[in-house]
Amino acid sequence: MAHVLHHKNILQNGACIHLTRATLTTQRPKNLHSHDFYELFWVQNGQVRHHLGEKAEVLSEGTVYFIQPGQQHALQGRGEHALVVSLCIHPQVIQTLGTRHPELQGNLFWAQSKLSQHKRDIRQLAALNHAAVLLEHSKCNALSAEAFLLPLCADLVSDQQPEQTPAWLAQACQAAKDPTIFRQGASGLVAITGKAHPHVSRSMRKYYDQTPSDFINDIRMNHAARVLITDSDPVSVVADQVGIPNMSHFHKLFKNAHGMTPLQYRHQFQSNLIQPQG
Repeated sequence: MAHVLHHKNILQNGACIHLTRATLTTQRPKNLHSHDFYELFWVQNGQVRHHLGEKAEVLSEGTVYFIQPGQQHALQGRGEHALVVSLCIHPQVIQTLGTRHPELQGNLFWAQSKLSQHKRDIRQLAALNHAAVLLEHSKCNALSAEAFLLPLCADLVSDQQPEQTPAWLAQACQAAKDPTIFRQGASGLVAITGKAHPHVSRSMRKYYDQTPSDFINDIRMNHAARVLITDSDPVSVVADQVGIPNMSHFHKLFKNAHGMTPLQYRHQFQSNLIQPQG
């Protein structure tokens, strides 16, 4: 019988999220375990064997896993220096996010399956770890949990491509998440397709229901939101980093995307992380 972990024993003093870093041994786990909370873990270093009942899978560095309550599993190091970062998240946090953001339904913690696996490249993994450090120094309350989870969830959900999307367009949209591309605006996206702008525009409307400019600006504003939380650069520098030096235009796009000004967003989501009280 699998051992059951309970969030009430892990989340102490009103905490809504708890982070653990663990170096895994190569010894095969004797039993699987399940839990009554949502778990997010990623492979920080090395390789990990993930046991799921009668099957096991090997996870490499950068693999991110979303696990719903009730799923039985166990982790084992595969070779030396296998390191994972694991988060225990209160169910209410996930339920609230799912209610507030319908776009999450069917994905990640809200998928039909109890498991959802994703991959982060070196740059993305570095950003994830930077956010994890900020989380560790926060109060680990609901606000801190959302400040960590929302940028990650938004990024991963945006990675998913509509069905029947042509390979050339899907590849270009994925590549457009690179700052060297999205800083150029819609022209950067069109350029990497190797196709004419009118054709790209028609295809974007058909498969993504967006113009190339709208698609790129969504990426820019999500990137800006992450930077505003994790760094202390002036808003003008953040705007320039995403390729929109016109501050009036940047403020308009950001407020349309996030419902508040860049400074309001930074104050709400960063203050308790950068300078925790007590």
